[in-house]
Amino acid sequence: MTVILYLILVFCGWVSIYAASYDFDNASIFDFAERSGKQLMWIGFSILLAFMILMVDFRVYETYAYLFYGIIILLLVVTIFLAPDIKGSRSWLVLGPVSLQPAEFAKFATALALARSFGTYGFSLKNKRDLFRVVLMILLPMALIIAQKETGSALVFASLIFMLYREGLSGLFLFYGLCAIVYFVVAVKYSGDMWGTVAAGEVLVFILILLVVAGMLWLYQRNGRAARYLLLAYLAIAAVCGILVYFGVEVNALYVCVGTTVAVAVYSLVLYFSSRSLRILTILATAIVSVAFLFSVDYAFNDVLEPHQQKRIKVALGMEEDLRGAGYNVNQSKIAIGSGGFWGKGLLNGTQTKLKYVPEQDTDFIFCTIGEEEGFWGAAGVVVLFVTLIFRVIAIGERQYSAFGRVYAYCVASILFFHLAVNVGMVIGLCPVIGIPLPFFSYGGSSLWGFTILLFVLLRIDASRTERH
Repeated sequence: MTVILYLILVFCGWVSIYAASYDFDNASIFDFAERSGKQLMWIGFSILLAFMILMVDFRVYETYAYLFYGIIILLLVVTIFLAPDIKGSRSWLVLGPVSLQPAEFAKFATALALARSFGTYGFSLKNKRDLFRVVLMILLPMALIIAQKETGSALVFASLIFMLYREGLSGLFLFYGLCAIVYFVVAVKYSGDMWGTVAAGEVLVFILILLVVAGMLWLYQRNGRAARYLLLAYLAIAAVCGILVYFGVEVNALYVCVGTTVAVAVYSLVLYFSSRSLRILTILATAIVSVAFLFSVDYAFNDVLEPHQQKRIKVALGMEEDLRGAGYNVNQSKIAIGSGGFWGKGLLNGTQTKLKYVPEQDTDFIFCTIGEEEGFWGAAGVVVLFVTLIFRVIAIGERQYSAFGRVYAYCVASILFFHLAVNVGMVIGLCPVIGIPLPFFSYGGSSLWGFTILLFVLLRIDASRTERH
């Protein structure tokens, strides 16, 4: 079943690349001078590679997991210094006529290393040393890939938090991640709106932080009375501020929010000393870190992110249009997908893609080719195929007898899900353009080989689960 899904996705990807890079003067899908022909060659090598992976003794993947990881880390380091500058990034190693992107292979190597760690006797995420080790394993390739100016590829590794959650990591970390995203988006989106002399984004995030504290008291600490008191206090403060503004008294909203937060912190300490509950300290720490995060957003956005990344985020949040600059790709992509309607215009009949209005339409933006030529039903069918594959991978993970196999499977599922969600979201304008491929569809040998290795190593591990047991 999994192999069939893989072959269907690869075939559909090949046809989509042919459609996206179609040349009226040379219409053969088998022409090796065209991208469809080159991709066919990569597909042939991928199938051979998959066969070789299945033939290797399953013990190799566990025994040499750390070696694979070390080799890839070394390649990532070398890439930073030896790779040529291509469109502002140094992520491709040129080996004669072939160019390889080590970041694509870092995914399977990191997944194997993590699986090996979890399979170690006595390993537990509750042990701070073990938790630190796996977090370091994830952050190291991320940092090296960011150094190559490939932020999108680096963000993929953040998806491994879903695997950590499956293996016992507290759900609070997922909640914190969601909060960080919401805080960042709100702070940036409303940074230009002023409430008096204060940015509306800062005030809104403070309000969210205060509501999070009340919500955690209610749902996490199970102290409904304390949560109700806080909410009533918030309403009272808001009412007083409203009355003062009504009578013409100037109110600095930021000072009010900071003062309220300090009062809530003191109240939390009182609750802690009366109950001695460590969860109260967790809630207090959440508030403090959230405030620190808020005040770091401006620095991170303006001083850490590159100007083009700032522009893409602003366009995605609707702060700017820039239809001829940062927003051009997404705008043309949405036009292409919208023009496809429900049934699509038919293979090779897409006007936007045939006239090359959409940049990178056979790589990062290949999903728009599917949407224009195959319509809603074709695009939805591709998403269904991916979702089916992801659930299939999860099912494989759940039937493993060892932590090694289960963890590796969930790493594969997490990576596939992230690529699907972000790539499709990027193409339809829901996410900023960060440049990651659609698995098995986007043109390129490194991407196809990387995902082939990722998936077929899992199938080899699964095939040996009874032997391991």
